[in-house]
Amino acid sequence: MLMMKAKVKMMKKFKKALTALGKKIYSFIDRFIVTPISKLVYIIGNKLAKGNKLETILNRPNVLVYISLALAVLVFYLVDSKAITLVQTNAEIIANQPINVIYNKSAYVVEGIPDSVDIILTGRKSDLYLAKQLGDHEVVLDLSDYEVSDEPVRVKLTYNKTIDSINYKLDPSYVTVTIKKKVSDIKEVKWDLLNQDQLDEKLSVKDVKLSKDEVVVKGSADTLAQIASVKALIDLSNKDFVGEGKYTVDNVGLVAYDSNGEILNNVEMVPGTLSAEVILESYSKQVPIRVTTNGDLASSRAIKNITINGKSEYLVTVYGDQEELASLDSVQVSIDVDGQGSGESKKYPVTISRPRGVRYISDSSAVIELEFDTATQRTLTNIRVETINIPSGLKVTASSSTGNVISVIAEGVESVIEDIDPDDVYAYIDLTNFTIGTHTVKVNVESADPRIKYIASATIEVIISN
Repeated sequence: MLMMKAKVKMMKKFKKALTALGKKIYSFIDRFIVTPISKLVYIIGNKLAKGNKLETILNRPNVLVYISLALAVLVFYLVDSKAITLVQTNAEIIANQPINVIYNKSAYVVEGIPDSVDIILTGRKSDLYLAKQLGDHEVVLDLSDYEVSDEPVRVKLTYNKTIDSINYKLDPSYVTVTIKKKVSDIKEVKWDLLNQDQLDEKLSVKDVKLSKDEVVVKGSADTLAQIASVKALIDLSNKDFVGEGKYTVDNVGLVAYDSNGEILNNVEMVPGTLSAEVILESYSKQVPIRVTTNGDLASSRAIKNITINGKSEYLVTVYGDQEELASLDSVQVSIDVDGQGSGESKKYPVTISRPRGVRYISDSSAVIELEFDTATQRTLTNIRVETINIPSGLKVTASSSTGNVISVIAEGVESVIEDIDPDDVYAYIDLTNFTIGTHTVKVNVESADPRIKYIASATIEVIISN
């Protein structure tokens, strides 16, 4: 019973609200449509009336209602047909839409197609909202009626709009394309690595084996002529690469490159992807840190001793490709000693940079301490001079009787230079860019020990001949 009373009460409230809404609508129509139009008709009737007959007709209430209704219908029609614009025209841009190209893909290649177009829609805001929500906004380039031609053709793009009440414009509206005959060829496939910096630093790629050594490439004749290489790109950011071992990777993408290393996009490959077996290893070795110095110490001073992190010989572990590390015998760090050495010792914090081919190094920094003492000199005789960078196809002979032997002054702390073996001193002349003839060439001496400085003012006269 209580529910019935509640429903009756709600119905009464709804009826009351509906009655009030009807009164408001009636009042609105009477105030803003019927009354103004009636006044207008009354004024016109007074001015145009001839006799009492027109006035009598216009004074009838039904006549005024019919005229008002007719005028309201006319205004609605004019607004709906956009003869009268009561709303603002807006614009929306649908950017980067792909192009659906219709042509014989098995026989032709089309060049000059842009990657995407922009669709500019104009119309009422409500229509634009519906237009963006409905349909897939397909832009079509129909080349089904065109055939192979060496001359570019200008073709119009089309767009099937989803709502007729909007206008559209494509940017670009026309494209200039060239239709060429598709040919094929066979190319060798090599592999290349992507995202090497995302692979575990202690891992390296030992080898990659592809499921195919060759693929069929298809495209226009002039495009295929530009192909310098085809590569399968192995992505090393693969989360499966977690340790040493063999990994099988499917769907490896193929890319064609020209002689400048640029990607050729208009090339079809069969198959489109390959599988690859990637072999990862963790190869490492220990090498010492080698200290080199820049600049000249204070007068009459020399380096007595060098320690790295408190050790006379400090080893670091390096990781990388086995071939790269095979030739690596040390890691170099350089310190600036110009004008220094007046004190007994000095510490130098240094950053250890990874040499070429090294992916990971166990230490990234170190503290190098130099101890200084008074410098003395020692003359080393009968130092053999080597010749490097001899011009191709030529021979070199010494023009003097002394040949290729010189004397060198070694400067350093007495306890250090006393232990020098003359056979360990490396002196050389560099004949880079020298030609046939007699030349006087300066002798260079390198020191593998930063504690020793070699002074060689000698020159050697050589004859370069065929």
